[in-house]
Amino acid sequence: MNSPYGLPVDKCLDCHLRPDNFFCALSKESLEVFNRIKHSVVYPERAVIFVEGQTPRGIFMLCQGQAKLCTNGRDGKTLILRIAKPGEALGLNATVSGRPHEVTVETMQPCRLNFVSREDFLPFLKNHSDACLHAAEHMSRDYRNACDVIRYVGSHTISARLAKFLLESSAEGQIADGVVRTKLTLTHEDLAQLVGTTRETITRTLAEFRKMQIVELKGSTLTIRDKVALGRLVAA
Repeated sequence: MNSPYGLPVDKCLDCHLRPDNFFCALSKESLEVFNRIKHSVVYPERAVIFVEGQTPRGIFMLCQGQAKLCTNGRDGKTLILRIAKPGEALGLNATVSGRPHEVTVETMQPCRLNFVSREDFLPFLKNHSDACLHAAEHMSRDYRNACDVIRYVGSHTISARLAKFLLESSAEGQIADGVVRTKLTLTHEDLAQLVGTTRETITRTLAEFRKMQIVELKGSTLTIRDKVALGRLVAA
């Protein structure tokens, strides 16, 4: 059975993400309860799941697709903190604390998510210690990731920050004759928000990478011709 946009619908107990992330590693009993209180929803590309400053209604488990987590500075500039992938919980910290969401979450492609209201989620954590532990681990990881982003943006050049992201994006790419190719469905504006700069600077930096025969980005295809050289830029 498929949902809108052709995304398959699975029960939590059958989900292939279970071994690695958050609820996916819960006990069978906890998963059965979670499966009863969650509601599956599908969002199109560029749909806003929740916005910074909004009162939390509950958590969203990202089952399929990708979403970007953004925050806005006082100068109005947007910074993408990270790109969430399947298996991640969105809005967890705000839902647990009851405080407004710290980020805005927007889908980057059609996404299927499981929503659990705060009224159901908090008792679920209270009654299932394994879920509570995984929630704490997930929030700790989110905090550490945010600190890493702030630290790296504040202490490295634009070239190093962009190189780091491109290198991380190529982790699951196809390798042939030492050349790595992967899909990167991000605009230059998205890349600018990820590394904390302007779209014009991203365009200029990518052109420099291409002249150095290190990286080429054509449409949604990212080609890394010299992974070692790209790694040296990360350390710069």
